[in-house]
Amino acid sequence: TGPVICLSPAARSLFDEPLDIAVTGLGPRQQVTLRTSLRDERDELFQACAHYQAGDDGTLDLSHCPALPGGSFSGLEPMGLLWALQPQKPFRRLVKRNVQSPFLLQLEVFEGHGDPPGRLLAEAQHERAFLRDGVRRVRVREGRIRATLFLPPGNGPFPGIIDLYGTGGGLPEYRACLLANYGFAVLALAYYSYEDLPKEMKEFHLEYFEEAVKYMLQHTQVKGPGIGLLGISKGGDLCVSMASFLKGITATVLINSSVANVGAVLRYKDITIPPLGFNIKRTKVNKSGIADITDVLNNPLEGPDRQSFIPLEKAECHFLFIVGQDDRNWKSEFFAIEGSKRLQAHGKEKPEIICYPGAGHYIEPPFFPMCAASMHLLVGKFVMWGGEPKAHCKAQIDAWQQIQAFFHKHLTGKPSGTSSKL
Repeated sequence: TGPVICLSPAARSLFDEPLDIAVTGLGPRQQVTLRTSLRDERDELFQACAHYQAGDDGTLDLSHCPALPGGSFSGLEPMGLLWALQPQKPFRRLVKRNVQSPFLLQLEVFEGHGDPPGRLLAEAQHERAFLRDGVRRVRVREGRIRATLFLPPGNGPFPGIIDLYGTGGGLPEYRACLLANYGFAVLALAYYSYEDLPKEMKEFHLEYFEEAVKYMLQHTQVKGPGIGLLGISKGGDLCVSMASFLKGITATVLINSSVANVGAVLRYKDITIPPLGFNIKRTKVNKSGIADITDVLNNPLEGPDRQSFIPLEKAECHFLFIVGQDDRNWKSEFFAIEGSKRLQAHGKEKPEIICYPGAGHYIEPPFFPMCAASMHLLVGKFVMWGGEPKAHCKAQIDAWQQIQAFFHKHLTGKPSGTSSKL
């Protein structure tokens, strides 16, 4: 019969769900290497491996058995073979471009702890999907809006959220659709470098984002009276601007966001907010030639740069700041603290701030492998994003729960967990 890989769920799971991995039929205390492989839509290969020793009964269960030193990780890490996936070509980041197809995860068991690995003993495949059965994906081309709306199964209306990504542009849908799996109507909104939207980040008009807010508030499947905003990086400071100037925003979650306007002029009616100044000479370069841009931006509390600070005290919503304390893109913790001070100085509610030690810039949904460095489109160089893989993975799992709980609380008035039966 030989060894067999046992997975639970067996054939398919959602990407942000845990996957139980076990191997049966090994020899007593047999030493093996487990390897996972995954190819993205551009055929980039991501892999992780770990060294294990089976129990006396020839069974290996990753939820009870620690990985031995020498692989991609060690210690008791039941999901290590997923979060430790690394690109085989450097500077590649795992993103999902087509959420309608799953990622195919390949699992292999090899004899011994050698490099290269020994004889192949067992293999299995598993689909990591993004859309729960019944979630609807709707292309939105209303007026100027370029977006995709994800609606949960069942009869609405559902609490509504607009989801914004960062300087990569385009229309990433994977976080929005994963969130829709939990009972939210989520609009993934493109704002540049997509279809007929501006190709470059030169200036943004808040009227575009206002159109998206109105679209959500008027949608029959969206539960009012207000909606939520979720933004990471540049998408975060756009969310701060939306919350500050636009009506109908009830809850705003910012992942490693700035509270100053960054990268492009922002205009709304007769208001203009200039971008925060920067000095490229403050870039540090490490031994591998990768740029550390943490100190490049100017301080928004000093001199003319104060004009870039977004007047978030005008906002009528609840704020949650998610902060990776090893963010190397910019000073996310400083921005969160200054945003909190500004709100409180104006008599507003103190925002929630959750800090994660060892987490880098790209805090993604659970089990996305940490991207330590990749090309930064604005800087035009490979830059460090920060983070330590194990701590970053734990941060992603916790932040995902915190984000859902925050939106449930402020958009439905119910604690989280009550809508999981959808």
